[in-house]
Amino acid sequence: MAEVRAYRTITRLAVLLLLVCAAGPGWAARCLHVSSYHPGYEWSDALDAALDRTLAGKCELKHFYMDTRRHPGDAWAREKAKEARALIVKFHPDVLIASDDNASRYLVAPYLRNTKLPVVFCGVNWDVAEYGYPYPNATGMVEVAPLGAMLKHLRRILPKARRGVYLTANTRTEHKDYEHFRKVFADHGIHLDANFVGSLASWEQGYLDGQTYDFMVLGNYSGIADWNRGEAEHLALARAGTLTLTNYAWMMPYAALGITKRAQEQGEWAGRTALAILGGLKPSDIPVVPNRRWDLWINPLMVKRLDVKVPDSIVIRADRYP
Repeated sequence: MAEVRAYRTITRLAVLLLLVCAAGPGWAARCLHVSSYHPGYEWSDALDAALDRTLAGKCELKHFYMDTRRHPGDAWAREKAKEARALIVKFHPDVLIASDDNASRYLVAPYLRNTKLPVVFCGVNWDVAEYGYPYPNATGMVEVAPLGAMLKHLRRILPKARRGVYLTANTRTEHKDYEHFRKVFADHGIHLDANFVGSLASWEQGYLDGQTYDFMVLGNYSGIADWNRGEAEHLALARAGTLTLTNYAWMMPYAALGITKRAQEQGEWAGRTALAILGGLKPSDIPVVPNRRWDLWINPLMVKRLDVKVPDSIVIRADRYP
C-alpha cells in the first residue's frame, strides 16, 4: 500500500508541476542524468528516451555518460565520477538522476550521500544496501529480473528440469545477476551453473557446451568487445536444441523465450519522481520500489529447432520476435 500511495502522490505532484510550468514561462528547473553506460547500448537508449519524454518541457535535462560497460576498470569509473561531480558544480541541477549501478557506486555513494542535492536512482540491480540507500536526499527504483515468471514458464515447458547454465559476459553486473538467479533457482530444486565469457568465440563455445544442459539462461552480451550479432545469431539458429531463456529483449535473436524487463519503466518512474521532488515532495517521503512490468517474447524460428515442445498457451500469449 505504501508503494501505491507513493505512486499516486508522485503523479499528483507531477501534474501540479506541469500546470505551474505552463503558467510560468520563466520557470527553469534543471535535471542532470548521470548514466553508468553509453549511447548506443540498448538498455540506456530506452531508459534515456523515457526520461526525455517524461521531462520534456518541464525541466532542462542534461545527460552525462560514464561509459563503464566499454571501460570496466575502476580507475576509469572513478575518473568519470569526478567529471560528473565537476559538472554538478557547473550545471547546478535541482535534481540528479543516476541510472544503473556504477553511477551510484562511484558518484552518489562517495560524493552525494546526505547532501542537499536530491537524487533519484534507477536501474540498480537487486540490492541497494551496498550503496547505503536510501538516504534522506535519495530514493529510487531497483531493477529486478522477473524470475518468478521465468521459473513458471520454465516449469510449464520442462517440468523435470534440474540443471541449467547461465551464459553471459564477464561483467560485475552479470556476476551480481547470476548470484540472484542461482539462489532463486536452487530454492526451486534447480542447479544453475555459470559461464562468464569475454569474447565471441568463448560465447559460441559456451552456447555449444550449453546444449548438454536441460536449459540455458542467456545473460547480457554487452561487455563482449568483439560481439557480432550476425555470427552469433547464425550459430544459435543452427545449433539450438536446448531451451534458451533470457530477460533482455536484445538477446531474443539467440533465445527461444524472453521474459524481459522494461528499461522504459525505469526512465518513466525516475522522471516522474524527479518532477514530484521539484513539486515539493521530499525524497525521504518516497519509498524505494522495484520494477513491476515485464514482457513475454517468443522467437518462432528458434522454437522450431528445439528438442522440447513449448505449450500453445505460451505461444499464443507471447509477442513474436522479430
